[in-house]
Amino acid sequence: MEVALGFLIAFIIAITGVGAGTITAPMLILVLHVPVAISVGTALAYSTIVKAVVVPLQILRRQVAWKVLGVMLLGGLPGVVAGALLFRRYAAVGGHAIFFAVLGLIIVFSAAWHLYRHFRPQSFAGERPTRLGAIGALMFPIAAEVGFASSGAGAMGTLVLMGLSSLDAAKVVGTDLTFAFCMTLTGAGIHFAGGNFDTALLLKLISGGVLGAVAGSWVAPRVPSRQLRLALSVCLVLLGLSFCYRAAEMGAVGHSGTVNQVAVKVEQLL
Repeated sequence: MEVALGFLIAFIIAITGVGAGTITAPMLILVLHVPVAISVGTALAYSTIVKAVVVPLQILRRQVAWKVLGVMLLGGLPGVVAGALLFRRYAAVGGHAIFFAVLGLIIVFSAAWHLYRHFRPQSFAGERPTRLGAIGALMFPIAAEVGFASSGAGAMGTLVLMGLSSLDAAKVVGTDLTFAFCMTLTGAGIHFAGGNFDTALLLKLISGGVLGAVAGSWVAPRVPSRQLRLALSVCLVLLGLSFCYRAAEMGAVGHSGTVNQVAVKVEQLL
């Protein structure tokens, strides 16, 4: 099952372009019932390996704006460290409702962004000035979400670069992919140090992922990828909403449990 899931994730990424971080952790949680803490660390490692194959190609093609990337890292590296440490704190006390809420919102936002780009394609005129200060500041919360929930860098990083820089489409993609690689690598290292990692599961995902990437790359030119991205984005919106609903349920149960505990203590005092 793990190999098949790795194949499916890589196949979807290859034919749609949706980020690995957006779908890996949710699939591990829903399909394989992997514990939340393990799923995030393993998903970050898997996403890092996927990006490690792509990023060198972007560098060789000179599609990375190094100055912009440096500013992004100044804000992003502290953010991903803070997010990963915050996740470790909540995982230790069982704060899974918060995790499901954050992950659900990130998935909904990412999928909504893909839907927006489907119906309103963005033109890269290169006329707007590059606002490095704003880009660096926004990378902190974006990277914190990567460390906390293993996803978010792709869609939101692209959105920031498109709105606040004069980079063309190729450099937006290359710079954002390189930034995301640095974030997932850092986040995976922190989660690995905290023991939130499953090596056997990761190896199985990779073994299936290699085949999935090859198959997806072969199929991609032969299928209507635009329609596939649209369908997948709609499914991701529903998936994100289901995570938000689950978080609300968990929060309601936790609140009910707290109220019951208080009631019991009051009865004992009386």
